[in-house]
Amino acid sequence: MRLARVIGSVVATIKHEALQGRKLLMVQPIDPYGEDTGEQVIAIDQVQAGVGDRVLLLEEGTSSRQILHYENAPIRCVIVGIVDHVELAAQPASV
Repeated sequence: MRLARVIGSVVATIKHEALQGRKLLMVQPIDPYGEDTGEQVIAIDQVQAGVGDRVLLLEEGTSSRQILHYENAPIRCVIVGIVDHVELAAQPASV
């Protein structure tokens, strides 16, 4: 799982049947500090996220298909949570 930020929505009038009726969002993976990391991806929204939300992104096809209950769907990324706060443990002092 990764942190990401929703940056937009995706509209597709013609799509695979597994995607029918599902909300597609464009997300930018981020680090715990909110800085962009990696390539933007399209994800299926399972939690009613919106543009600007920080989210938990599941990026593993088999797990994503299990969440959606669709074994043969062409799906890799699913938004599974909205992040309210990230709290990091204090870094140990350097010796």
